Amino acid sequence: MTETPSSGTGHTFDQLDALSTEELRERAFARARERRDVRFFWSVLRHLPNADEAAALDGAPNSVGPTIDEASALWRELTGHGYEESAPLLRAAFIDYLMQH
Repeated sequence: MTETPSSGTGHTFDQLDALSTEELRERAFARARERRDVRFFWSVLRHLPNADEAAALDGAPNSVGPTIDEASALWRELTGHGYEESAPLLRAAFIDYLMQH
């Protein structure tokens, strides 16, 4: 892909794609925490191999439920940072989120 500038972040797709999946995750999670974007966390959790464990959680923005920090902790617990077969999909989600926000 070419050097396509992102909208407002100052990073191109190529720059983000050169980062490790873990670095992309850290940046996307930090941005989502700043924006209090619970919906992003739930969209990511649904794509994990152990997503059935998170299915009972309600990620609706107006619901009483886990906080963003709890969602981040759940991510670490569910994956152990082993992305397995979900790595390409998660990388795409992280890059997309960082380019949009």
